[in-house]
Amino acid sequence: MRSYQPDLTPPWKRSAPVPEVPAEPDLVVEEVSTGFCGAVIRCEKSARGPVVTLEDRFGKHRVFPMEPRGFLLEGRVVTLVRPSSGGPVTPARTASGSVAVPGARARVARAGRIYVEGRHDAELVERVWGDDLRIEGVVVEYLEGIDDLPAIVREFAPGPDARLGVLVDHLVSGSKESRLAARVTDPHVLVVGHPFIDVWEAVKPASVGIPGWPSVPRGQDWKTGVCRALGWPENTGAAWQRILSGVRSYRDLEPQLLGRVEELIDFVTLAE
Repeated sequence: MRSYQPDLTPPWKRSAPVPEVPAEPDLVVEEVSTGFCGAVIRCEKSARGPVVTLEDRFGKHRVFPMEPRGFLLEGRVVTLVRPSSGGPVTPARTASGSVAVPGARARVARAGRIYVEGRHDAELVERVWGDDLRIEGVVVEYLEGIDDLPAIVREFAPGPDARLGVLVDHLVSGSKESRLAARVTDPHVLVVGHPFIDVWEAVKPASVGIPGWPSVPRGQDWKTGVCRALGWPENTGAAWQRILSGVRSYRDLEPQLLGRVEELIDFVTLAE
């Protein structure tokens, strides 16, 4: 019979237990020794034990052993373990964070619509909410500005079965945008907005690889000024593609935009 051997290691030198976290798809973690940050793509068995493949925001893949205390999750040390199913890892959620519906067909488009100001706004909404919108049958269109918003609403002719949601940039007190929005009083129209000068700012700086969005002096074109301040070529189309490539999911967007888009989707889909 083996005798009990007490652990004489001083408490301050003992490794505190850390949580075990299933390596579910799209879980974003950081590998502690390299600092590589990415989303879980798959888990596999190898000759040296289980490994996990991560994909960073640039699409680069790295494979790491699933060692104890090997990863950071939201700044906390964790041990990744294989999901309990033991089967292949497949995406469980959409980019918006909604539960994915494998094999779901796109619904026939509703009469209701969501309007956004410009092409970049539409592309960002598609990147994050595209799967959800297709299942709900919600079409997003862009307006190239909202100077004629009241007339646009009248032409759309909203009704109980054709609600209209409008997402406005820089919707803050006293702005031109707030005055235009106040002129739309139809009960079947919801106008909401975010506080950012442009939808570019709704992307978290860390996701773009910059310390923060620069301040652009009044009177300058904001997007051109951003490119100049960041040392990027003054090509706003190329700059936007660079920004958009850093958006993998809702985690890359500021909450002030997330809440407003979710609000519009809920409003439009209540029509039926």
